[in-house]
Amino acid sequence: MSKPATPVAPPLKDELDIVIPTIRNLDFLEMWRPFFQPYHLIIVQDGDPTKTIKVPEGFDYELYNRNDINRILGPKASCISFKDSACRCFGFLVSKKKYIFTIDDDCFVAKDPTGKEINALQQHIQNLLTPSTPFFFNTLYDPFRDGADFVRGYPFSMREGVPTAVSHGLWLNIPDYDAPTQLVKPLERNTRYVDAVLTIPKGTLFPMCGMNLAFDRELIGPAMYFGLMGDGQPIGRYDDMWAGWCTKVITDHLGLGVKTGLPYIWHSKASNPFVNLKKEYKGIYWQEDIIPFFQSVTLPKECTTVQKCYIELSKLVKEKLGLSTLTSRSLLMLWSHGSTLGTSSTLPLSLLPQLLMPRRMDPLPKRSRVGSVSYTDQISISILNFQLSVLASRVFCLVCFSSYHI
Repeated sequence: MSKPATPVAPPLKDELDIVIPTIRNLDFLEMWRPFFQPYHLIIVQDGDPTKTIKVPEGFDYELYNRNDINRILGPKASCISFKDSACRCFGFLVSKKKYIFTIDDDCFVAKDPTGKEINALQQHIQNLLTPSTPFFFNTLYDPFRDGADFVRGYPFSMREGVPTAVSHGLWLNIPDYDAPTQLVKPLERNTRYVDAVLTIPKGTLFPMCGMNLAFDRELIGPAMYFGLMGDGQPIGRYDDMWAGWCTKVITDHLGLGVKTGLPYIWHSKASNPFVNLKKEYKGIYWQEDIIPFFQSVTLPKECTTVQKCYIELSKLVKEKLGLSTLTSRSLLMLWSHGSTLGTSSTLPLSLLPQLLMPRRMDPLPKRSRVGSVSYTDQISISILNFQLSVLASRVFCLVCFSSYHI
């Protein structure tokens, strides 16, 4: 008589949290139940904290609304975006696990070309647990996938790879387009399933989307702060972009890897392009000045940790992007108070929001541009001058969040 098969434990069950920002009932979890139910969920409720969010039975979760965030962080709660999915950062902050997978509530289970449902979480885990190869491109893509290897001519000295800090997944159906592209191509859908995982080469930035993303919190957690967006902020829909730029610069400096490609999810709903345009229109020009900064920035060799890298990056943002000097009040607060939630070897965490907020924001210098700016001219966006978002000065307030527990 054959013995019953021993159940296989889900990978990293006790080492991974799933973070979900939301403003609605989480019915979408029913589709994900076979894949998510063994794991712990951290749900960050955005918007009206008096609204009751319903979670399907059988899930292990904790839920935080804005009242909880204000209670736990006190004055530091201003660092967490309100009325924006960037509020997911609070979930990154309170997690005590090594790995984070974050997903939006309009993302459903996708199917591969054979019709098989894709376990996105399992693929992210595989990406994170296998090395990256950022220093030399392998033409068979990820050499650590089944059926692949390093090709002839790949240096043997580089075949060990480096630890993977970030796994960036993609989307079928509704692509993650900016507002101008949405307006030009309102009916376009992504139907291309590319069965590949690539390491993004060192020195190459990428547009990081937060709706299907996993990362090693111990390796890169302090840099995974989604920029301050939403209520009261002049720019929207650049929170994950900012985190991606900072993260890539730091992983390059520290010799870590970032992968993109598989897994796919099914993005079910397109956001309103006119609302998106209102949020993005300053950022469309803002990024043309910001990205060259990240492409050229160099961190000193003394920056040997993510925390040190992030603090140095904050200094360079102020210096290179023309932000004002710190107020004397902020400096006084730095020396007069200590952290109530945790400590940092460099700066008291509780003071980072005040320390990094300048008295005023100077406009970026105008840059000459030759030719049109892609789709933006087609929809008559006319901006001659703008001020850098408050984001740039306050985005670094959570630099040490992975080193303490709430």
